[in-house]
Amino acid sequence: MQLYSTKNKQALVSLKEAVFKGLPEDNGLYMPAIIPILDSSFIRNLGNYSFQEIGYAISKSIFMGEIPDADLWAIIERSLTFPAPLVQLDEQKHVLELFHGPSLAFKDFGARFMASLMGYFNAGEKDPLTILVATSGDTGGAVASGFYKTPGIRVVILYPSGKVSDLQEKQLTTLGENIFALEVAGTFDDCQAMVKQAFLDEELRNQLRLSSANSINISRLIPQSFYYFEAYKQLGQVKDPVVFSIPSGNFGNLTAGLFAQRMGLPIHHFIAATNINDVVPEYLQRGEYRSRPSKATISNAMDVGNPSNFARMVNLFQETQADSASEKAAWTPMKTAISGYGFDDESTRSAISEVFQKYQYTIDPHGAVGYLALKEYQLNEKGPSKGIILETAHPSKFIDEVEAATHEPVEIPERLAVLAHLDKQSTPVSNQYSALKDWLQNHFIQ
Repeated sequence: MQLYSTKNKQALVSLKEAVFKGLPEDNGLYMPAIIPILDSSFIRNLGNYSFQEIGYAISKSIFMGEIPDADLWAIIERSLTFPAPLVQLDEQKHVLELFHGPSLAFKDFGARFMASLMGYFNAGEKDPLTILVATSGDTGGAVASGFYKTPGIRVVILYPSGKVSDLQEKQLTTLGENIFALEVAGTFDDCQAMVKQAFLDEELRNQLRLSSANSINISRLIPQSFYYFEAYKQLGQVKDPVVFSIPSGNFGNLTAGLFAQRMGLPIHHFIAATNINDVVPEYLQRGEYRSRPSKATISNAMDVGNPSNFARMVNLFQETQADSASEKAAWTPMKTAISGYGFDDESTRSAISEVFQKYQYTIDPHGAVGYLALKEYQLNEKGPSKGIILETAHPSKFIDEVEAATHEPVEIPERLAVLAHLDKQSTPVSNQYSALKDWLQNHFIQ
């Protein structure tokens, strides 16, 4: 398998190099040189395959023999140890529950696969690998859980102080061992910018082996494509077009869906569902991409004002365009494939209440945004469709908001409840890159 930079299609690297480097030197993002189209019989017969078998078939096709079959199957077995059930709300609306993993968030799929893949590639290395990750909520907990006690790998998580829920914070600050948390006086965008700058710092990269666990790392995106196939499988025989409504922050989840579509999954349309940080919906409507500082909301994992994976989305829709560097060149095909909607907190709270009252289903704030976007899309469409909302986190992670909206208690799963009384272990730092660099050099360079 070879991958190129979104800023230079001639700069090809191997899967191992892309996974460990995280970012190319030119500050682009890695993309597969070939996104293979799966055999149509495989798509037709998805119902005959387990979730693990689906993940194995997809990754084997993408990796093109770079990992021996037995080793790849072992990676899949270690990664996909929990289900992604599809729950029907009504004839037109379904919810794909992606919160059954250890950290109760969809990012467990990508984080556990990445941890297994990196562990495989890192075997035999003498120097430890340092993983830097920025989180707006759920990524940190998933990465912390996925890499906990992984030999030869240490993880540094940057998160915005006061902008993640209490239980989300406990998930990434209470493990210890090889997991380190930096509490940044700023926004998620500040955290992400600090991580990106570290990868471009030649001096630091000569001192430490660095990699990333954000969705900027291609090994996070590939396994996220698995559950699109798993969701489609659970629909059974469908006549109506299938659309996915995707709560979106850094847009890795939607990009993974685009990968699934390119591999042959017959997805009719994508819906980019955001909160008031609606940079991408605005672009889809106007053709102008305007990044800006993120604003805090109750759907905090989507509080992103400059989503990294937008560059991958642009790249996917510019494949046949002469001007491969312009967002304008991607606008027409992208707005045809994706609709975008943004909603404020008041609407989100109302949606949590509506879903509970109408369907007796408890949905988290991110899923509620996805519900609103699907509802808006289906209202505007003339024909029927089968809509799938990606429910990205367990409602107990946002217990105060959910209970206030439903007026019913939310049960907290034991693996989350046990964290409530643990003391967090984090280091406060400023939102300047120098603070991150100083911390890394003081702690990891002898």
